[in-house]
Amino acid sequence: MTTNEYTIALAGNPNTGKSTLFNLLTGLRQHTGNWPGKTVVHAEGFFTYKDKQYKIIDLPGTYSLYSNSADEEVARDFIIFEKPDVTIVVLDATALERNLNLALQVLEMTNRVIVCVNLMDEAKKKGIRIDIAKLAKKLGVPVVPISARNEEGIDELLDTIDLMIRGAIQTKPIVIPYSRSIEEKIAKLLPLVKEIVGDKYPARWIALRLLDGDTSLLDALKQEHHHSFKEVARYASNRSAKSV
Repeated sequence: MTTNEYTIALAGNPNTGKSTLFNLLTGLRQHTGNWPGKTVVHAEGFFTYKDKQYKIIDLPGTYSLYSNSADEEVARDFIIFEKPDVTIVVLDATALERNLNLALQVLEMTNRVIVCVNLMDEAKKKGIRIDIAKLAKKLGVPVVPISARNEEGIDELLDTIDLMIRGAIQTKPIVIPYSRSIEEKIAKLLPLVKEIVGDKYPARWIALRLLDGDTSLLDALKQEHHHSFKEVARYASNRSAKSV
């Protein structure tokens, strides 16, 4: 029987156990190389679950997706331009507040997200309790507690992936509110961005990056849409220059 192949992106801070989860899911069905034009390591593997085949990409461990490094650009561009069917964000249960920064950035980029809280065994040892249901409600996406090295919670994670792929899970990611002045600039940029990209990319997130003057993202978008983004980028630059 022919199986459909779906793509999963695995994102997370360094030292969250992300690669441990990658190795657990893929076993020996994986290979590494470099991302095209980068010195950043590219790791991908495969696994099958419930007659569906998955290709899983272990994105570089990063603390943000603001293109401050080659690692961050690679992770950001894969999520935006390759549009994985599911993006799993791996968090360290013992440092949840710090790790959530990356999760919130990913939630601005895509709604097909599963948050995976790893190292639950370590959290328990340290007396840290996490209300998983409350966290899921707050973030607006599924949250699955696991311990990758102990192989705990993996069945629930796989079932959650399957449910998301089948469309049985509807997500509503939290929208991060910014200051009044930034929100006003976003509101003015959104119609211009949507006119160019439509529903292909997350317009609000692109507007934020334009206001930030993210030149590497602008270059990538210009390649995709030729010169359409030049005027929008100039407008965004002017709006940023007028901010106090």
